[in-house]
Amino acid sequence: MARQLVVKVTCGTEDPERLNQAFTVAAAAVASGAQVSLWLTGEAAWLGLPGPAEEFELPLATPLAALRDSVIAGGTLTVCSQCAARREIGEDDLLAGVRIAGAASFAEEILGEGVQAIVY
Repeated sequence: MARQLVVKVTCGTEDPERLNQAFTVAAAAVASGAQVSLWLTGEAAWLGLPGPAEEFELPLATPLAALRDSVIAGGTLTVCSQCAARREIGEDDLLAGVRIAGAASFAEEILGEGVQAIVY
């Protein structure tokens, strides 16, 4: 079984380096063959929709949309349910392959045997 990594990002574009680092680590783990789950909370919830990642720019960084797309293609991308509700984000607003789930699902993922969790 592949190693499992859960990455939770708690910031949005207001903290560009931390945001980009979370996506970079998640995408690198996917590329290395790990089973990856990336959770978007707080202002990061907007990155589950079309547009914001495409508009994000950080010098010398891989485009955020490319990192996001590799996580969607090889892992799981989840928007926090409370964060989505506070921002009036619904399932129909999300990119294909992105889901909304709550704290119980997050806790279940991180409490699995052999799971490594990282919070940015």
